[in-house]
Amino acid sequence: MIGIFEKRPVLTIVTLAVLMLGVSFNFLEVSIMEARNFITAREMIDEGNWLLTTMNGEPRYQKPPLPTWITAIFMMVFGMKQVIFIRLPGIIMVSVIGLFIYFFSKRITGNSRGSLINALIALTSFYILAIVIEAPWDIYTHGFMCLGVFNIFMLLIKERGYWKHTLLAGLFIGASILSKGPISLYALLLPFLIAFGLSYRYRLLKVKLFSLFSVLIIALIIGGWWYLYVRIMDPESFQAMASKETTNWANYNVRPFYYYWSFFTQSGIWTIPAFMGLLYPYMKSRVSNLKAYKLTFYWTIIAVILLSVIPEKKSRYLMPVLIPLALNTGFYVNYMIKTYTSLPSKVEKVPMQLHFGLIAFICLAFPVGGYFFLKDNAAVNWVFFGFVSILMVVLGIFLIRSLIGRRMVDGLYWLVAFVLIAFLFISPMSGYLKSDNYRPISKLRSELQASNQNLYKSEGISPEMIWQFGDRIPAIDLSDMNRLADNAEFMLLTGVNNEESISFLNSRYDIEFIRTYDLNIVSEDSKSYKSRLRNSLYRLRKK
Repeated sequence: MIGIFEKRPVLTIVTLAVLMLGVSFNFLEVSIMEARNFITAREMIDEGNWLLTTMNGEPRYQKPPLPTWITAIFMMVFGMKQVIFIRLPGIIMVSVIGLFIYFFSKRITGNSRGSLINALIALTSFYILAIVIEAPWDIYTHGFMCLGVFNIFMLLIKERGYWKHTLLAGLFIGASILSKGPISLYALLLPFLIAFGLSYRYRLLKVKLFSLFSVLIIALIIGGWWYLYVRIMDPESFQAMASKETTNWANYNVRPFYYYWSFFTQSGIWTIPAFMGLLYPYMKSRVSNLKAYKLTFYWTIIAVILLSVIPEKKSRYLMPVLIPLALNTGFYVNYMIKTYTSLPSKVEKVPMQLHFGLIAFICLAFPVGGYFFLKDNAAVNWVFFGFVSILMVVLGIFLIRSLIGRRMVDGLYWLVAFVLIAFLFISPMSGYLKSDNYRPISKLRSELQASNQNLYKSEGISPEMIWQFGDRIPAIDLSDMNRLADNAEFMLLTGVNNEESISFLNSRYDIEFIRTYDLNIVSEDSKSYKSRLRNSLYRLRKK
């Protein structure tokens, strides 16, 4: 069975990405960043705002438009009702990163099996998957940059015939800039270029200076034209956006320099091997290709240092580090595959034993832990839960057998199977956890159309609520009595418990509370409860 996967690595990588994310992403609520992207894409289609992008009718220039254009195209093909189809471009970009890891690794190591393992490590790393939902622009900018890095690498190592790589590098780096500005230039490309110089050295650089300059020009043209267009067509809004974004980099969400230094834990189930792979004094005498290992090691560490210099820090900003980290982790994993059975030191085996043992324990404990967690939930399908529990126990047994039998390759594939089962069968169970207070707004639009009523919003309405409503919700200034005078009756969506903020309208309007909408899937007493996802609907009639 393993031989089949290794003979068809491209199919294996793409199939794994689609299976994992194609099923599980159908059960996840739309995040705030996704909602912003989806709303902007919807308004491109409905209102033609393809260049001067908007969100709920207001200028939205914080993010470049390429990811939103792609989203809009998929909306036009598949419609807007099935979110999984709108998320499909992000899933494709995850596959692109997996394929980059495979082909880049194969190029620097010449090891097909090891390269496939590296790709699987990347595809099952926590934040590479989570970023598709949490920050959809990031998967595009880093996915395109991976393709740019591969072609830059080919340009640098080839002695001739590298002009196609010049053009492709410029194209994909430009696409990365048009996805999220210079983010990936700084977090992925710059550390790669420094790491390449430290490990491979720059040879024939004078000969290739024109090609490298051409890459820069092509990238700036492709990536920069939209910024120039918006700057000319809507200078006031563009300048306000630029000032705010620049200020955020220095003053918003500021964290200490060392904030990112637990970065290897973002790889999820690969935390232990990732940490071991970063122990340079230990690894340098054990890898079969020291130059390639130095490249991935320097690339990872320099990326973390560069990100640590920026005052503004968020966990998701570490996502690009996981790309070289997957390559670096692969050196340790492949070393263990080759030498585990012959290692004279028992201590050297401990990290892999902990690695396999921890996941095996989770699998074996799942039935008991899951039962106590879900036992009071009336929505649980216990037959399905029993099926998943059997799968997990069997998987745990196979992991232990692989460890006892010292079959590291089998164990690694079982670890991938663990992630696959979690996405295929455990993530759909998240529907059992949806709180009773959950009340979607998706039907309100049709109700208003049937009664021919207008809806307005005050401050504090989240993008998730606007996306689920299905159309733009015009904002209204409640203090502007002249504008309000034109409305004999209208519906108003406000922040929850907002009676006091609209009570001054009692002199002119009868205010009737209709209902509360709540997109939180957790209960109000949960620490994860977000008040911004709860809004109240009122009907206002002129007296």
